[in-house]
Amino acid sequence: MPSRSHSLPPASELLRLDHQVCFALYSASLAMTKLYKPLLDALGLTYPQYVALLALWERDGLTVSELGQRLFLDSGTLTPLLKRLEAAGLVARLRDVQDERRVRITLTPQGRALRERAEDIPRCVMERSQCDVSELQALTRQLTTLRDRLAAR
Repeated sequence: MPSRSHSLPPASELLRLDHQVCFALYSASLAMTKLYKPLLDALGLTYPQYVALLALWERDGLTVSELGQRLFLDSGTLTPLLKRLEAAGLVARLRDVQDERRVRITLTPQGRALRERAEDIPRCVMERSQCDVSELQALTRQLTTLRDRLAAR
């Protein structure tokens, strides 16, 4: 039983669809994906490719495992994604010179240049969400806290 709850509503209320945090997250994710799709189509990217590039624009040269940890993706999902980014000329996969078991992901000049074309995406998302920066930052903090609590279990 959750320790933060003083008294739970009746089961009939708990099982209402609109009371499910999972459904609110799921449906918001669908709406967000729908918003991002045309923005990313213009860049020739899928959403997973976009978030991989966001991580690399922050810190180029991550290993595959570091990138997987950063994105919460396993290697079975990440490897094909990186191969497609490499085929598109946006990243290069190189064996680490100090440990050949590790593969580093580096941005190509084309991958670095794509960042400039992506800079308008956050503004578009903010406008469409009708939220200001502080609202989106607060929501992001809440969702990150929820994710971290769920992952700790």
